[in-house]
Amino acid sequence: MPVKRINMNKVFFISFLLSSVFAKELYLTRSGNIDFFSSTPIEDIKAINKQVSCVLDRNNGQFAFQVPIKAFTFKNALMQEHFNESYLESDVYPKAVFKGKVLGWNNIELSKDSLEVFIEGDLTMHGETNQIKQSGAMWLSSGSIRGECVFNVNLVDYNVKVPKIVRENIAEIIKVNVSVELKKK
Repeated sequence: MPVKRINMNKVFFISFLLSSVFAKELYLTRSGNIDFFSSTPIEDIKAINKQVSCVLDRNNGQFAFQVPIKAFTFKNALMQEHFNESYLESDVYPKAVFKGKVLGWNNIELSKDSLEVFIEGDLTMHGETNQIKQSGAMWLSSGSIRGECVFNVNLVDYNVKVPKIVRENIAEIIKVNVSVELKKK
């Protein structure tokens, strides 16, 4: 009988949600946005994903993102096909997951004014995990917590191989933008 492989990212996300159920201030979304941009002299490539899940425990500043890879949409359908089949191999690695915390959370007073925060955690994508430490912004908006972050992903760090024939078309370092609106649950 074949052994079913356990998706540790899924296990983490579910356990994070379950462990946070008892938190008094759990905020989440299933419709966050992530887009990325690759720029080279030959070609610019942009994709957007509006199916990003994020949960934040307001008691301790811990949070997690889950990003379905196949939900990235491109202007060009062939780019989207190559992205899923050849580069990110989304049938094998269907999700990217970030789990981390907002540094110094206990000293942060969120308000309607944007506040610079620093996040730290592990990004798992394409079967590879790397630590990320990055600045971002958070603020309150109509009872929600809004957050934004811009960071770079080096493809080599996540073992994403670009075929030689298109290597000049795809940047080695990809700019990623994250934007979420978290509502209390």
